Amino acid sequence: MNPMGISTMKPCCKILISCCSKTSSIFGFSIPKSQNPSSLLRSSRKLHTCSSDNNHQRIVGNIKRLISQKPISNSSWGGQSRVFSNCCNVNRFRGFSVITNVASDVRHNSTSSSVEGHVNEKGFERIYIHGGINLSKPLVEEKQVIIEEEEKKNSSLEHSSVQNTENAKNFRKRNLSEIEKEAWDLLRESVVEYCGSPVGTVAANNPNDKVPLNYDQVFIRDFVPSALAFLLKGDGEIVRNFLLHTLQLQSWEKTVDCYSPGQGLMPASFKVRTVPLDGNTGKSEEVLDPDFGESAIGRVAPVDSGLWWIILLRAYGKITGDYSLQERVDIQTGIKLILNLCLTDGFDMFPTLLVTDGSCMIDRRMGIHGHPLEIQALFYSALRSSREMLTVDDGSKNLVRAVNNRLSALSFHIREYYWVDMKKINEIYRYKTEEYSTDAINKFNIYPDQIPSWLVDWIPDRGGYLIGNLQPAHMDFRFFTLGNLWSIISSLGTPRQNQGILNLMEDKWEDLISHMPLKICYPALEYDEWRIITGSDPKNTPWSYHNGGSWPTLLWQFTLASIKMGRPGLAEKAVTLVEKRISEDKWPEYYDTRTGKFIGKQSRLYQTWTIAGYLTSKMLLENPEMASLLTWDEDLELLETCICTLTNTSRKKCSRRAAKSQILI
Repeated sequence: MNPMGISTMKPCCKILISCCSKTSSIFGFSIPKSQNPSSLLRSSRKLHTCSSDNNHQRIVGNIKRLISQKPISNSSWGGQSRVFSNCCNVNRFRGFSVITNVASDVRHNSTSSSVEGHVNEKGFERIYIHGGINLSKPLVEEKQVIIEEEEKKNSSLEHSSVQNTENAKNFRKRNLSEIEKEAWDLLRESVVEYCGSPVGTVAANNPNDKVPLNYDQVFIRDFVPSALAFLLKGDGEIVRNFLLHTLQLQSWEKTVDCYSPGQGLMPASFKVRTVPLDGNTGKSEEVLDPDFGESAIGRVAPVDSGLWWIILLRAYGKITGDYSLQERVDIQTGIKLILNLCLTDGFDMFPTLLVTDGSCMIDRRMGIHGHPLEIQALFYSALRSSREMLTVDDGSKNLVRAVNNRLSALSFHIREYYWVDMKKINEIYRYKTEEYSTDAINKFNIYPDQIPSWLVDWIPDRGGYLIGNLQPAHMDFRFFTLGNLWSIISSLGTPRQNQGILNLMEDKWEDLISHMPLKICYPALEYDEWRIITGSDPKNTPWSYHNGGSWPTLLWQFTLASIKMGRPGLAEKAVTLVEKRISEDKWPEYYDTRTGKFIGKQSRLYQTWTIAGYLTSKMLLENPEMASLLTWDEDLELLETCICTLTNTSRKKCSRRAAKSQILI
């Protein structure tokens, strides 16, 4: 194993597709004849095969025969009931995998000159195919050339990983405390393997849990702190495998009562299952079974999964120095698919992302539908990450332009309209309503009576925060921790606002951190408000779970934000609180009560992202210079860009001149 523990992911051999339409055989397995070109090429990307010379030539021949055929009609593929990605043992050439290169070549030749960056393009197939498949070079190079390319990539990998090897060695040399040793043992025990390679960690790993529900699956959002813990320790293999396997699961036609959630969607989670082989008694194989929300409570598609995937992809490159993963054509196309899904035009007038309840970490009904801060902060971070990683060419320049325009509009919108402090609340208190003009001060027709009584006494004289949601005639004044912390990390807020958020958290320590960090939101919904907004959710009772519960996994994001703003002492204080109880309490998922004294009434024990969040925080505090690789600085160019200048209409009047204080430092 190389110094960082990074190795090429072991490939899988084939994919099983269950459908009720007529099929034809291509690449050795069945594909519906009615499948559109995008789905067909997506299937070819998912092909995995043993890398013997005979199999290699057979695959190349099949791909060439496919290319020589006429373009397939663009009809939708209906009747698909369940898709699995499965594997078997694979032999490998030294430093080279046939499927990786074949799939990459298919994606390269089908996208290098045809990827449409315009986000209004509704035809998903345009991303993969434009007037059929036209190859500008042979599909498969000579084996020796491929081997040389792989060796060159591995050499680059080894060279780039040196920069972080010393930090990893120093961490391993340090004598770990008993609680850290226990945490690492538990994290390693939670690792899930697929075809002999690590691909993620289960959500919770309590051996005494008789009804695990979906806690025995690998969640994209839950795996992020685990991934960072492994990366900071110097092990990048599991993260690389995770990124590539979840990419393979992207965009399948998952349906809830025959409605597709949209191409480019990343699954909320996946599970490694062992299924028997047809016609082979006693033999079985491993398959990846993804969940896109069709099995989730509430049947809500995860909006944040694709955003977290992009953020983690950037973190992998920053920490390991392995930027070759970002440059792969399949990875580039995966990023574009997610962006295409997020940037699609709709009826909304705001630059924020419109989502339903339950589409993020708060995955149950909690009144966060609309434009919740958590999604906006992750959206902003994913856009900034994508802009760093996208290869700019004729096929992506329009997409990059759309990303820049959205970043500029989104940062202005959040900074100007989501921020509240004592001065802003006084302004809202004196709002005039029913204003009809482009010069309106109260643009969203907010009624002053919406200001809750708890906020009047709670808001401190110094500092402030970004509210939880903003819609016409509605401001959700609750403090949502993840959205505010991630706004600091990504520089979605101004430097002044970012310091103000930490000032508020320090001033309101007993409310937001108390005995166990950190409150997911404050305050909790109670009484009739709880019954109406949550639907009398028995799990989200006041000061429990998503409704004001305390979640130790938020510790790593608090640590990252504190280090970025030059205030690591806040994070150290919070880590000390965690260490007093977390191990004795068996690493629970969340805590209950206003002060976080009790273990959550339905909390899973040995929750993996609780464990990983603690370890990541400890390593970041020990190596604070690593935090700069996971954060974003203020982008002054974004502040000078405004899409309003691109149009000549007299009806558009930009509000930025009246809000310079929120735009500038």
